[in-house]
Amino acid sequence: MPRTVFCQYEQRDTEGLDFVPYPGELGQRIFNQIGKSAWSKWLAHQTMLINENRLSPRDPQHRAFLEAELEKYLFGGGAEAPAGFVPEA
Repeated sequence: MPRTVFCQYEQRDTEGLDFVPYPGELGQRIFNQIGKSAWSKWLAHQTMLINENRLSPRDPQHRAFLEAELEKYLFGGGAEAPAGFVPEA
């Protein structure tokens, strides 16, 4: 039976993640308070951020930026798209 959590992003009960998706305290918070669909939406947003800003996950400054965006996106009411980003129609 799937685990259910009250998703802070979607503000409803939803299926929880199967594993802690991020290291440390933030990862545990995500596991306890974010559902699968919200995590999937974050992964798509993160991919867009990496591509549009030409970020490298190996660069410590880029990782810090992505972590801050992760917290804003999932717990802070959303994160903004990169400047000049136009979604495909």
